[in-house]
Amino acid sequence: PYINSAFGCTDSRCCCIPVCLLCSLRPSSRHTEASSVAHCVIPWAVNMSPTRTFFVGGNWKMNGDKKSLGELIDILNAAKLHADTDVVCGAPTIYLDFTRQKLDAKIGVAAQNCYKVAKGAFTGETSPAMIKDCGVNWVILGHSERRHVFGESDELIGQKVAHSLAEGLGVIACIGEKLDEREGGITDKVVFAQTKVIADNVKDWSKVVLAYEPVWAIGTGKTATPQQAQEVHEKLRQWLKTNVSEAVAKSVRIIYGGSVTGATCKELASQPDVDGFLVGGASLKPEFIDIINAKQ
Repeated sequence: PYINSAFGCTDSRCCCIPVCLLCSLRPSSRHTEASSVAHCVIPWAVNMSPTRTFFVGGNWKMNGDKKSLGELIDILNAAKLHADTDVVCGAPTIYLDFTRQKLDAKIGVAAQNCYKVAKGAFTGETSPAMIKDCGVNWVILGHSERRHVFGESDELIGQKVAHSLAEGLGVIACIGEKLDEREGGITDKVVFAQTKVIADNVKDWSKVVLAYEPVWAIGTGKTATPQQAQEVHEKLRQWLKTNVSEAVAKSVRIIYGGSVTGATCKELASQPDVDGFLVGGASLKPEFIDIINAKQ
């Protein structure tokens, strides 16, 4: 119940400039008079944690053609999507321009990879400048398939993160442990090390979404329990508080990926530190809409 005030309160105890409409009508001992208007002095009014907008990314991977992706885009365009959820679809590079032209502007588009420099003799690679030239504003980096199928190192991923951000792209930065690492009790060690390399290359965290994807749950049909996901997300947020800043820890979105489906999404979304999803196979199906609307 706040409204901006032009009355110019100078009371140091006051959380102005918001004026509490309820208080102005019914002042109490918890309030102070200033310029004949009762101003709220409740401390949390200026110290509230920032709201993290729910974020759902669809990673289409190396799937689809113009016909099937066009049909999927038509379904997404016609769907009623939760207004307070950011949605981004990660299309194959060759279909980035097609996807951006066809997809409703309220839905973002991401490349699934890029290189660490603007141009040059790097056969088969795509630069952030080329991605932006297609009207695309996001890129997925550090996905486990890039790490473990194509052998990308933490160092290379960090360089890609730095260059993408410098070029103005938003980055969905992926981290996650393999099954043997989880069973060996080193999940924290692995994801903290991966996060550190990313953090060392970030100047503006408002352009970064951190995606925790346990490798053992990607494409396997296995999903981390809501409790397992929350445990790692909470630890990641604490790591950010300790190693970056409290403000970043409170504001950065940490999303979960790993066989998320319409059946599992609502309970996962209810966890306090799960701020969304990076969805693989299910993002190619109509149930992706249910996942986008998991917070409804």
